[in-house]
Amino acid sequence: ILSTYLLPSANFALLRQKVTRPFNSHINIAKRKSSRLVFSIAMGASTLITFDIDGTLIKSVGDSANKFHKDAFNFGFKKVYGLDASIDEIKHHGSTDKLVAADTLSNRGLTEQEIQDKMPEMLAAMLEFAHQNKESARCGLSILPGVLELLPLLAQDKDILVALVTGNLEDIAWIKMEELGLKEYFDQPGFGGFGSDHTQRRELVKIAAERARERGWTGGAHWHIGDTPSDIQSAEYGGARALGVTTGVFSEKDLLDSSNGEAVIFDGLHDIAKMLDLFKSKVSSNFL
Repeated sequence: ILSTYLLPSANFALLRQKVTRPFNSHINIAKRKSSRLVFSIAMGASTLITFDIDGTLIKSVGDSANKFHKDAFNFGFKKVYGLDASIDEIKHHGSTDKLVAADTLSNRGLTEQEIQDKMPEMLAAMLEFAHQNKESARCGLSILPGVLELLPLLAQDKDILVALVTGNLEDIAWIKMEELGLKEYFDQPGFGGFGSDHTQRRELVKIAAERARERGWTGGAHWHIGDTPSDIQSAEYGGARALGVTTGVFSEKDLLDSSNGEAVIFDGLHDIAKMLDLFKSKVSSNFL
């Protein structure tokens, strides 16, 4: 366990194993070879930048905050376990979807075995809901300042690979990005590390790096950007440089205290010049 932020209650040994996705995504199956992908493989991108989603690229707003994702959980809880449960019953920032589901169910009194036995069905139900209701993915979500300026600039740089590292199930992550108009700025086919790859957040940065190497990344600088202590610790565990942003629920002190001393903390992604300078600075190469 990374910290109390990652798994605040239940300790499920089997949930820490690598998981198999219930069924293949039809969101992330683009077969076209984008110019970015062809260039990266031929020339070798030197920098990998991975982004968390919730609290980093987007924020929850209003009475319907993050409704699409929460409703996917609610649908699964009801269909598979017969419970009217909500993830708001627990602390879940910086976790992964499977652990969030398990923690919510444990909070409702289910045993470890009861949770484990039906977890594949739970994840499948969440994805069923997500694909059937993807047009509602924007509900209760807002793109954070600077994102629509920064991502296109990174996408234009052929020396940079841009990917996701998030506790969201992969299909849900890409549905959010697609419906918010952000998916096109990530290398295609989209890749990264997701809650459907592993239950432990810290493993996801490593998984994203392995996939980047398959796409021509030379193993150079890797920045991971996130808003939780788990993002900071996951980056440092996975061999990436941590860039924390205070656009979520955690303060600068929270993020600094979770670091080994190497993290850089910004108040958001809105200072584009500072961001680009950081990614291209000697700080990146000296970290290797």
